[in-house]
Amino acid sequence: MEDAAYVLKAIAHSTRLQIISLLANNDELNVTEISTKLQCEQSLLSHHLTNMRARGVLNCRKEGKNCFYSLKNRKIMKVLDCIIESSQSDENK
Repeated sequence: MEDAAYVLKAIAHSTRLQIISLLANNDELNVTEISTKLQCEQSLLSHHLTNMRARGVLNCRKEGKNCFYSLKNRKIMKVLDCIIESSQSDENK
């Protein structure tokens, strides 16, 4: 349970959830691509990416000066899908 709580804390931010959702729909993206798609400043985005990478949520591959990020484990989307579905069904009550 502690490992699960550790991962949930790592993703418990709307920007981080958006990053995960974006990466779930793409094999990998670099910081500039993520920043453009989310309309988020690169400095703030880098902070979130570094944190999630350190907590084992993301992979990072360097190619020259570019860092490419991908989901380390796509099963995390099953958890997010359940949470999103649950929150949407609560709104419809």
